[in-house]
Amino acid sequence: MTYAPLAPEIMEPPLEIAPDTWLIQSIQPALGHPLFVYLNSLVIRGTEPVIVDTGTIANRQQWFEDVFSLVEPEDVRWIYLSHDDVDHAGNLEQVLEACPNATLLCSWPIVERHTNCMNFPLERSRWVYDGESFDVGDRVLTALRPPLFDSPTTRGLWDPKTSLYWAVDTFATPVPAVPMNELDGIDDEFWHFGMTLFGLGGVSPWLTMVDEAKFNRHVDRVQNLGITTVACCHSPVLRGQRIDDAFQVIRGLAGIECPPLPDQSILDQIVAATAQPVA
Repeated sequence: MTYAPLAPEIMEPPLEIAPDTWLIQSIQPALGHPLFVYLNSLVIRGTEPVIVDTGTIANRQQWFEDVFSLVEPEDVRWIYLSHDDVDHAGNLEQVLEACPNATLLCSWPIVERHTNCMNFPLERSRWVYDGESFDVGDRVLTALRPPLFDSPTTRGLWDPKTSLYWAVDTFATPVPAVPMNELDGIDDEFWHFGMTLFGLGGVSPWLTMVDEAKFNRHVDRVQNLGITTVACCHSPVLRGQRIDDAFQVIRGLAGIECPPLPDQSILDQIVAATAQPVA
């Protein structure tokens, strides 16, 4: 028996979503449902190329092929780690080895939480916190905590040159079909429920306990940036009215109860449906 993750069977090529900015796409089936979940990362191919998050272990080979079809490993100057979850840091060690000239943009809590599984190259690291900026040659990027997060280490990324915001796990949602470019054709009720289920059940259960006014001020800080493109790990790209609608859904999560999550009866159904027949 092996516990290795299953490699995604659906492959979508890198997608240019802003000038010199590419979404690296990985897609996996949602557990027990005929739905799909994106597992994205980002490459900013500017004067000093930036890799934003390092993909998943399951999709390692394809992820490397996609990233290095856009930029040579020796040319990568920055590796921005939004937080330490495995779907964002899955290939971190291998990326550091492949990109000898890159500086790792992380933070003390990321390093501290990772020390039980990785010896961080501190001499190649730079600690960047919420609200801090760094120059990557042809633009200045800013780390900004997104509206929703499941780790104290999380920082999103704002690129004022392209008006793109990397929202990490905010706006995560399952989708009924792929590819689903910019959520074209999705039912709004399904989309809103998907963001609610993932937002409260999978990313930020603490939202049920927060003060609505205080949370809205936190959301304002990001929404008022003047974003024209939102990219994140678990959603198709958002633009235009989709951005406003998504923020409105997120604002509505403060203080409400989480919808019912899949329970043991659902697990039993999944196990039964996937059981191998006895020879």
